[in-house]
Amino acid sequence: MLKAIIVGASGYAGAKLAYYLHKHPHIQLIALTVSENSQDGGKLISDYDLHSQLKGVVDLPLIATADYSTYINDLDIVFLATEHAVSHNIAPYFLEHGCTVFDLSGAFRVNSASFYTDYYGFTHQHQKWLDKAVYGLAEWNSEQIKQAQLIAVPGCYPTASQLPLKPLIEEGLLDNSQWPVINAVSGVSGAGRKPSHNNIFCEVSLHAYGLFTHRHQPEIATHLGQEVIFTPHLGSFKQGIHVTITCRVKEGVTSQDILKALNKYYQNKPLIRVYQKDWPGLKSVIGLPYCDIGFVLKNRHLILISVEDNLLKGAAAQAVQCMNIRYNFDETTSLL
Repeated sequence: MLKAIIVGASGYAGAKLAYYLHKHPHIQLIALTVSENSQDGGKLISDYDLHSQLKGVVDLPLIATADYSTYINDLDIVFLATEHAVSHNIAPYFLEHGCTVFDLSGAFRVNSASFYTDYYGFTHQHQKWLDKAVYGLAEWNSEQIKQAQLIAVPGCYPTASQLPLKPLIEEGLLDNSQWPVINAVSGVSGAGRKPSHNNIFCEVSLHAYGLFTHRHQPEIATHLGQEVIFTPHLGSFKQGIHVTITCRVKEGVTSQDILKALNKYYQNKPLIRVYQKDWPGLKSVIGLPYCDIGFVLKNRHLILISVEDNLLKGAAAQAVQCMNIRYNFDETTSLL
């Protein structure tokens, strides 16, 4: 049994992690922690005003602390479901003590310090760990994940945006003179549990934000090796991400070529489902760890549809999937 803790366990992704890890046959979940000043400290994660769906399933207390010395000598795995600045500050502590860290924040996703100055507004202090971090896009980086100590789990938007495009880029099917245009809509849970006027459910209609400035755009472009136009939207629903990508293919590319490319890379990937005659909607993936992909080609114009649960394949489920890969467990253990 490997011993694990979740830091930032009271958030939406943290609660999903707690559920998956608690029922994982090879993991002993030894602590759920929150920040030392958190009002959730001392409560059970399954309390009514937190995550009551876990009642009778995961009834562990949330420990408010900034001191992990109690656990560090008996700890194998750390999941950081924290803001990027928190992950940036505390990940090196766990890494220096030999733990394997799965970071759900953006603090180590791009191996360039200038990226954080430009898009996150802080100076990255840990180039050593940036150099060693492996990007946890599970279906594409499994060999690197198997050897990694620090796995930077991709953002929810980047996961749903990259998975449909990467096979087509790898196979050279896209006309690179036209940047893929990615329009993505997320449910309000993507903004986390901390309330603000912009994410209160009754105030949300459907609106775009971060036009040409969203930090996930350079994350997507960096790991695709392809410039894109990315426009995120906030929708008036709780969970899920729906991505519509428009792009242009090279002369002579057919629908069969698109399908062949997707199946070449995903037919043996259990958490990717490729649609052949239709395209998916959010109802296909809410509460499940899949990314579903469909497409339509007309002449040289290609529309790709990608959907996922932002808290699962876009966060907690992919983190557990990466952990399963890292420790040679079946990839879907505790997820399906």
